[in-house]
Amino acid sequence: MPDKSKKKVDIVTVAKAARVSASTVSRYFNHPDLLKPATRKRIDTAVRKTGYIRNRAAQTIHGIRSGTIGVLIPTLDHAIFAEVVQAFSDEVADAGFTILLASHGYDLQREYAILRKFLEHRVDGVVLTGLDHDEAVFQLLDQQQIPSVLIWNYAAHSRYPSIGADNELAGRMIADHVLSLGHRRIAVMFPPTQGNDRAQARRDIVLETLAQAGVTVPEDWSLTTVYSISESKQDAQALFAQPDRPTALICGNDVLASGALYAAHATGLSVPHDISIVGIGDFKGSADIEPPLTTVRLPARRIGQEAGQALTQAIIDPTAAQGHSLHVAPILMQRQSARALP
Repeated sequence: MPDKSKKKVDIVTVAKAARVSASTVSRYFNHPDLLKPATRKRIDTAVRKTGYIRNRAAQTIHGIRSGTIGVLIPTLDHAIFAEVVQAFSDEVADAGFTILLASHGYDLQREYAILRKFLEHRVDGVVLTGLDHDEAVFQLLDQQQIPSVLIWNYAAHSRYPSIGADNELAGRMIADHVLSLGHRRIAVMFPPTQGNDRAQARRDIVLETLAQAGVTVPEDWSLTTVYSISESKQDAQALFAQPDRPTALICGNDVLASGALYAAHATGLSVPHDISIVGIGDFKGSADIEPPLTTVRLPARRIGQEAGQALTQAIIDPTAAQGHSLHVAPILMQRQSARALP
């Protein structure tokens, strides 16, 4: 059993073990680049040996950064945001920051509550997903004057700097592509749009683009399905079982499109000969599914990297001008899940 009565290790203990001053140990944590490699190595060995942990809470009282960034995403249930979060985490880690990650389940009131918790923990910056948030969220960020960035969606004049893809452009690109293949009997499958400005933007522009081409989507061909391969498979099977079925299905993201591909196989349909299926996102695995999925790539890794760079710069140099929004353009990925009609 560990001896709980043993006094906790402090910075002086580490300094003695490393044979340096306490101020040098402090510099090791806050400005390691100012120390010689041999000194850093000696202090690192002492820290590991003594088990010393800095008291971040005490440091924030004196204005020293907490070294953490709060990242709020809609969901952890699927890997939709995994790539962008990983890229962001890797980028800020290089600058000495750690992320606190939480999800709000597309509930904007819950997002506000989590944001308050982040601020109570004295995070140095905040990342929110999408452009639309409760006004109380923006008021809180304004009041606290904390560096913030909006990721995944882009708008030139967003409330805070936004770094992401134009979801309207992505939706228009995939709709135009399906139309260019000669399809006019087109169904759509999108996730619920409440609290999800990305899905709303894609759905609206897809339907608008089809309508401009004279294509009306019948009500029973316009599906709303949660982010789930099993649910999208089930809904797509019901669609494909109809005697009068579409020649193409546009899905609002690659998760739904993957479920639709499984549904086609289960229903005995050949993709793309009997039905063309397309998505939006180009998530990991979309190019490896059978057949490879035609989709619009949202460059998640670059979005995460650019957001990480922008936010760390704003934290480290608060006197600098507020960063600008950045559009990371979507890319049409033409693969084998869609074909031109004969």
